[in-house]
Amino acid sequence: MKAIVVTEQAAGTAGMKLVKRAEPQAAINDVVVQVHASGFVPTELEWPSTWTDRLDRDRIPSIPGHELAGVVTALGYGTTGLSVGQRVFGLADWYRDGTLAEYVAMEARNLAPLPGDVDFTVGASLPISGLTAWQGLFEHGRLQAGQSVLVHGGAGAVGSMVTQLAREFGAYVIGTGRAADRQKVLDSGAKEFVDLDNDALEDVGGVDLVFDSIGGDIGKRSARMVRAGGTLVSIVGPAEARPVDGRAVDFVVESDRAQLSEIVQRVRDGRLRTNIGNVATLDDAVAALNPTERRKGKTIIRVRP
Repeated sequence: MKAIVVTEQAAGTAGMKLVKRAEPQAAINDVVVQVHASGFVPTELEWPSTWTDRLDRDRIPSIPGHELAGVVTALGYGTTGLSVGQRVFGLADWYRDGTLAEYVAMEARNLAPLPGDVDFTVGASLPISGLTAWQGLFEHGRLQAGQSVLVHGGAGAVGSMVTQLAREFGAYVIGTGRAADRQKVLDSGAKEFVDLDNDALEDVGGVDLVFDSIGGDIGKRSARMVRAGGTLVSIVGPAEARPVDGRAVDFVVESDRAQLSEIVQRVRDGRLRTNIGNVATLDDAVAALNPTERRKGKTIIRVRP
């Protein structure tokens, strides 16, 4: 099969290569999925799991990419809940070869059915952004209707999902970003927008929940804005400052079939829009993932036409 591999951490996406690899086999509780579309997060090339396994053993050359949508082609021994020929989408294990390939072997529990009216490209754009937003808001942030939420990076793939979900659940959302992001953030459902280059962040006042995808000085200043009993949720590592009378939580997103199903249902009925910035083929993936100019939204690789 065709696959993208990485062999040198220092090279980043520029070190990606399109190669031929043997098709994977399904182990116990695994399925093999013929990948139709794959999502890729550039920061994963900085994660230890891309380069070593759980026992810290070298596993290069490794296949990156963890989001996918495709069709099940084989079942491992003991696998239940899925069938050959079924359309699926989900999140592959961080420590195993990923989804920038024509086939991937992964645990069945990390996949959910993909409805026939949802395009593979859309399906592949949902797992990381959707699950990160869902888990950050509801599991770690304990969001309740009527609360206020400050969403940093509101125009990004995760931030736009956070904004839409928080709005749906009855929160008052304030989004942040650069001036050019204003309309996109407001269109996602934010009631206010803060231009981090020109506006005073502290003018927002106190909030119940901060969803931080930026960190650094913005994260530190945001911690002081969390009301008593509120939460700072970080997806960029442990918070450098904690709320005086609240919680600070950082987490790594996990696959969850039930949550994936909730997310894709919202896409189907129009409550949730995904944020796809660029679509390319597997043959063109290396060039697409090394753009000459900054692009908004997520890059999706169409593995099959």
